Amino acid sequence: MSKTTSLIIGLIAFAGQAMAQQPLYKQATAPVEDRVNDLIGRMTVEEKVGQLCCPLGWEMYTKTKNGVVASDLYKERMKAMPIGSFWAVLRADPWTQKTLETGLNPELSAKALNALQKYAVEETRLGIPVLFAEECPHGHMAIGTTVFPTSLSQASTWNAELMYRMGEAIALEARSQGANIGYGPVLDIAREPRWSRMEETFGEDPVLTSNLGVAFMKGMQGDTQNDGKHLFSTLKHFAAYGIPEAGHNGARANVGMRQLFSDYLPPFKKAVEEGVGTIMTSYNTIDGVPCTSNKYLLTDVLRDQWGFKGFVYSDLTSIEGIVGARVAKDNKDAAVQALKAGLDMDLGGNAYGKNLKKAYEEGLITMEDLDRAVANVLRLKFRMGLFENPYVSPEQAEQLVRSKAHKELAREVAREGIVLLKNDGVLPLKKTIGSIAVIGPNADMMYNQLGDYTAPQEREEIVTVLDGIRKAVSPSTKVNYVKGCAIRDVTASNIPAAVDAARTADAVVLVVGGSSARDFKTKYIGTGAADVSSDGNQILSDMDCGEGYDRSTLRLLGDQEKLLEAVAATGKPLVVVYIQGRTLNMNLASEKAQALLTAWYPGEQGGAAIADVLFGDYNPAGRMPVSVPRSEGQLPLFYSQGKQRAYVEEEGTPLYAFGYGLSYTQFDYSGLEIQKGNGKDILQTVSCTVTNTGDRDGEEVVQLYICDKVASVSQAPILLKSFERVPLKKGESKKITFTLGEEELSLYNMEMKQVVEPGDFKVMVGAASDDIRLKGEFTL
Repeated sequence: MSKTTSLIIGLIAFAGQAMAQQPLYKQATAPVEDRVNDLIGRMTVEEKVGQLCCPLGWEMYTKTKNGVVASDLYKERMKAMPIGSFWAVLRADPWTQKTLETGLNPELSAKALNALQKYAVEETRLGIPVLFAEECPHGHMAIGTTVFPTSLSQASTWNAELMYRMGEAIALEARSQGANIGYGPVLDIAREPRWSRMEETFGEDPVLTSNLGVAFMKGMQGDTQNDGKHLFSTLKHFAAYGIPEAGHNGARANVGMRQLFSDYLPPFKKAVEEGVGTIMTSYNTIDGVPCTSNKYLLTDVLRDQWGFKGFVYSDLTSIEGIVGARVAKDNKDAAVQALKAGLDMDLGGNAYGKNLKKAYEEGLITMEDLDRAVANVLRLKFRMGLFENPYVSPEQAEQLVRSKAHKELAREVAREGIVLLKNDGVLPLKKTIGSIAVIGPNADMMYNQLGDYTAPQEREEIVTVLDGIRKAVSPSTKVNYVKGCAIRDVTASNIPAAVDAARTADAVVLVVGGSSARDFKTKYIGTGAADVSSDGNQILSDMDCGEGYDRSTLRLLGDQEKLLEAVAATGKPLVVVYIQGRTLNMNLASEKAQALLTAWYPGEQGGAAIADVLFGDYNPAGRMPVSVPRSEGQLPLFYSQGKQRAYVEEEGTPLYAFGYGLSYTQFDYSGLEIQKGNGKDILQTVSCTVTNTGDRDGEEVVQLYICDKVASVSQAPILLKSFERVPLKKGESKKITFTLGEEELSLYNMEMKQVVEPGDFKVMVGAASDDIRLKGEFTL
C-alpha cells in the first residue's frame, strides 16, 4: 500500500470518527426528522420556549462607524433564552423610526443578519440558527429594495406567470440580505372596501386569489429553500380576515361554515397543497372563536385534513388579543389556548416567552405540546440548510438588490395591472401634443403611489406620474404641473391655479385617489397599525388607507371632488387617474372624464407604467379584481351575488364589475365547444376562439364562469372557475381551452362534505362578469 493511499484512508477514517463525535443534529447527511428529534432531546424547557418566540427585530443591531454589530439587547435576549425567529430586523418606516440615514442599505443588511446569525450559532449552547422573517408583500420592506405594485394592482394583471417571476425577485432580494422567511402574499378574500387593508389582497374572488397568490408563493419558495435564492413564504391571514364587521380592522367575521370553506379557505388550501412553509393567523374571531386559538382551523383543518407540514405564526400580539376578545382571563391562559390549538410561533414573543414555562410547570401544557411546535419550527431550519450555511454574501446583496432587471419587472407588473375603465377616444394621447396639464394630489407625491409596508426611498428611484409624462412626451411639449389640493387636508388647496393650467392645456391628466404613506408624525399602536385619532392639528396627512385607516365612506377626501368638478368645467379633454388602495367612489370621474383608469398603488415604476398606457406604448389589459360600488349603501357588493335589484335611490349593480377592463383594440368571441372529459381532473373541457378585431396588438383576459343550476345547497348564480390572459396581434385568432375537474365543480353539501353532484351546469365565457359573450350547458 502506498503512502498516499494510506494517507487517504487515514483521512477518511478521521473524518468518519469526527462525524461520529458530532451530535446527530449537526450531521448534514442525516434525515431531517432524525436531526429534529435529536436536537429536541437535547433542549431545556427554556430553549424550547425560545424557539417559539419571534420578537420585533429592528433594535437587534447597532450601526457603527465601522459597520454593524449585534446590539446589547440582542445579546441579552439570546443569553436569557435563545430565540427561534426575529421579525423585521431590516424593516424601516416611521413606526420603527428607521430612516435612510439610520437604517441599513442592502450590503449592511447582509452584514447585520450575518452578525446576528454568527452570535446565535457560535455563542449559544446548542448553536441553533435564527429564522429571520421580513415583510415581503410587494417587495422586501427594507431600504434600497425594489418596490413592486401592491396586491390589488398585482391582481389586476390576471397573470399567474408574472406573479411567479415577481415572487422570485422579491425572494432573491430578501434572501440575499439574510432573510429566511418572507411575510406574504396576503390571501384574504376582500369584500369590504371600507377595511384599511384591502390594498394588500388579490380582491374578492377565491379562484383569482388562489391562482395569483399561490403563483407568488411558489416563486418565493422555488423548488428548494437551501439554494440561497429562495425563502419560505408566510401566507396571511388565516382566516376570513377580509370581511370585518363594519369595515373595522380585526373585527369579527360574520360567516357560515359553508361560505368559509367555499369562499375564504380555498386559497390557503391550494397553497398548502403546493407546499407553503408558514401561515399566519388573523386577529378576528369566527363564530366567537379567535382564529389564533381556533383548534378546529389550526389542527383539525390545516394539519389533519389538509396535511400542512410547516409552522403557524400568530399575527403580532394576536395571542394577547385572545384576552381582548374575552376568551382568556390573562396572557398565560391565552398562550395555553393558542399552543394547544396548534399555534406554533408567537409573533411578538411575550405571550409565549413570559408564560409557557410557567404553564408547563403548572401542568397546563405538556412536553408533547411544546415538542410538537418546536419540531415544526426546527424542521424548516433544517430544510433551509441553515445549520450548514447560515451566512450570506454582502457583496452579492449589493449587486442583486434593486437590479435593473427587477426595476423593469416592477414596471411590467405595474403596466399589466393598470385598468382602463372608460375611454371615449381621447386615449392614447399623442406624444407630440402641444401642452398637457398634470394636476392632482397624486401626480407627483412619490410615497402616495407605493402603498403600505414600504420603506423610506431615495427620490431618484421613484418615477411619479409627472416624471413619467415628462419623459414620455416630445421635447416640444409643454408640461405644466399644479398640485391643486392634498388628499385630505384642505388648508393649502389652490384650485384656481389648477383651473388656469387646465384652460391653457390641450389635455389634462388629473391624478386623484388616496394614500397609505406613513409619516413620522403619525402615532402607531402596538401592532404597527396607524392610530387615526386626531390631536387637533390642522394639517392632515394624506394617509386614508393602510393598516388602521378604516373608512366609513368611500368618497374622495379633502377638496378632490371640488378640484375634479372645476377642472372638468374647463371643457378640456380630461383623463382621470386613480391611485388608491381601495375601491374609492368613481361616480363623478366616470361622469365627467373622457377617460378613466385605476393604477391602484403602482409601485416605484408606476409613473412610467402609467405614461406607457397614456401615450399608447402599452395597450392596457388589466381587469378589475373587485367590484366598484356606486355607494356604501350597496355593501357588501361582489360579483358572485349575481345581478342585484335596484334600490329606491340607485341601481343595485356595481359601477364597474369584477373582471371588467377596456383595451385600445376590440375582441370577438366565437365557436364555443363543450366536451366531456376523461377523468376526475378533467370532467369537462370548454373551448372558444378569441379574435383581435381591432387595429392594434393587445391582450384579452378570457374568463370562464359557471353556474350549478340545481344543487343540494344554494349555489352562487355565477362563479369564476378559470381564466387566461391571451396576447393577440391585430387580426389574430386563438383557440382557448379550459378544463373543469372535481375541484372546479365540487360543493360542500348538507353534511359539509366536498362532493361533485350530478346535474346541469351553465357555462359562461366572456370579457367580464357582466360581459358574457358565449353561453352553453353540460350535464354531469
